[in-house]
Amino acid sequence: MTKYIALAAILVGITACGDTWGQRAVTGGAIGAGSGAVIGGVTGLGVLPGALIGGAVGAGAGAATTPQRRYY
Repeated sequence: MTKYIALAAILVGITACGDTWGQRAVTGGAIGAGSGAVIGGVTGLGVLPGALIGGAVGAGAGAATTPQRRYY
């Protein structure tokens, strides 16, 4: 179980890769869906529900954490 928690922490750390709001939402959703499928399969929730939940959370986290660019 510790191995899966560490894997989830790593995947959450790289969830939002990209420069723009859209890129971060897409990559966050993709990585979140993958990690959610793995976690869902391991915990008995199911692969598809885990992927759906993980994708939604990953896309939301990726879009919400987009850094603002300052133009001088």
